[in-house]
Amino acid sequence: GPGRRLLLSTPIFYANGPPHIGHLYSALLADALLRHRRLRAAGPARLCTGTDEHGQKIQQAAAAAGTSPAELCERVSGLFRRALTQAGVAYTDFTRTSEPRHQRAVRHFWGALRDGGVLYKGSYEGWYCTPEESFVPESQLAERTDAQGRSRKVSVETGHEVHWTKEENYMFRLSAFRGPLQNWLRDNPRAVFPDPFYQHVLRWLDEDLPDLSVSRERSRLQWGIPVPGDPSQTIYVWVDALVNYLSVVGYPESHGAWWPAVHHVVGKDILKFHALYWPALLLAAGLDPPERILVHSHWTVRGQKMSKSLGNVVDPAVCVGRYGVDGFRYFLLRQGVPERDCDYYDEKVVKLVNSELADALGGLLNRSTAPSINPSNTFPRFSEPCFPKVPDSRQAEGTGRASAEDYKLVAAVASLPAQVDSYFKSFQIYKALECIAQCVRQTNGFFQRHRPWKLDRRDAAEQLWLDTILHVTLECLRVYGTLLQPVVPHTADKLLSRLAVGPAERDLSGLTFLARYDGKPCPFEGRQLGPDTGILFHRLGKLETMKKRKQEA
Repeated sequence: GPGRRLLLSTPIFYANGPPHIGHLYSALLADALLRHRRLRAAGPARLCTGTDEHGQKIQQAAAAAGTSPAELCERVSGLFRRALTQAGVAYTDFTRTSEPRHQRAVRHFWGALRDGGVLYKGSYEGWYCTPEESFVPESQLAERTDAQGRSRKVSVETGHEVHWTKEENYMFRLSAFRGPLQNWLRDNPRAVFPDPFYQHVLRWLDEDLPDLSVSRERSRLQWGIPVPGDPSQTIYVWVDALVNYLSVVGYPESHGAWWPAVHHVVGKDILKFHALYWPALLLAAGLDPPERILVHSHWTVRGQKMSKSLGNVVDPAVCVGRYGVDGFRYFLLRQGVPERDCDYYDEKVVKLVNSELADALGGLLNRSTAPSINPSNTFPRFSEPCFPKVPDSRQAEGTGRASAEDYKLVAAVASLPAQVDSYFKSFQIYKALECIAQCVRQTNGFFQRHRPWKLDRRDAAEQLWLDTILHVTLECLRVYGTLLQPVVPHTADKLLSRLAVGPAERDLSGLTFLARYDGKPCPFEGRQLGPDTGILFHRLGKLETMKKRKQEA
């Protein structure tokens, strides 16, 4: 309901290497949802992110780098903070699993599991994948030949090598939670979204659901939180990491103010941890599962999976430097489709950003506010006789000076805020941006069709029509600028400032369009426009040109 709290979260990112665009995509999705919610004044909201700093992978990466795990984590955590800030991610909380407050929460959570009788000590053996920090069932393994011609067992899903491991560990009775998890998903069909991922989780629950190893022998893994009361064992890194969603809201004392009003944004590779293990662990600890788990797919580079061995890992800092913060954000959120993997390459970014931000949106603002066409630099008046209201825009044949196409534009832009709102709520930000881009194209068509620069302003009737064309165009731009704030905040701010839209006039809850068409007063009519700060969004050049310019600079 209105006014309720909501916690949005990204995964906490593993601190064994620097950030890439896959990490930033998770963060930008959550950031856009947070910004959109705030513009709707829907109630208090937070965005938590952070770094996952324990586990064998960290231990090994630190040894390979000739440093300590603590020093490695300090450095890599700083890289993630910097990357998120550079990309304009407005996070409110940054958790490091090495922090005392988090470790205290993990120990308490372990105690709740132990007291609930869902943990037992047992001998466990199986194929362990260090990069994934998880055991992989035999059914999900394949034989692969490495570069030296040797046969290796690897995970089918990720291609990472696995090793046979036998340990005495604490086990979690995951098998006892098949029914409760099925009930939770049946009662909450949008708990895991989009639907293909929801169906995937249901299929997992129809398969074998073995108990889960939730600790490692301390002799093998020293870099982690010791099991309370048993210093020979280390708490499994995924249990430790998942509890960050509780520690950030004050577990075990004050989490009730936020939990379970939580939306996790996660990549599909960690779906099982978030949609099976995490809800089961929460139920076992006497807590409700999160309200929603919003799942997205991966980014490939020119059709290939990103990997260090291929040397095609995309550095977000390079992208921000090359395309600007808003160009980078717009591309990922416009092209990223949660249900399927999306492909990244430089030419694609340049083409999209130039076409939709620089040319269509920026060009429209530039043309409609140019001194030659709007010498008074004001928000012109709307003439009802030139653009009379019709009962049904679909049947408008063109009255006054407006054509049938013009009425279609007005109807499209009037319905746009509700459409965009619906797509944000259904985790389809790319569709919201598609609708906005389509309306921007229609508005450019409207402006081009009526050629206001050809009108004779010495003729009173022509001046009225010219002002009406500009009024409609600027009203459209005001709506686009308002709706684009969650995605391209700097560009949207520049656009709205040029139109003299004040800070208190930029929220979504009070967004109206073309009030004068409905016979109501327009607060912007006659207002002096803001200062001209130049081109809204500079066109991007080809990569070679950009490199050359950088070198020259």
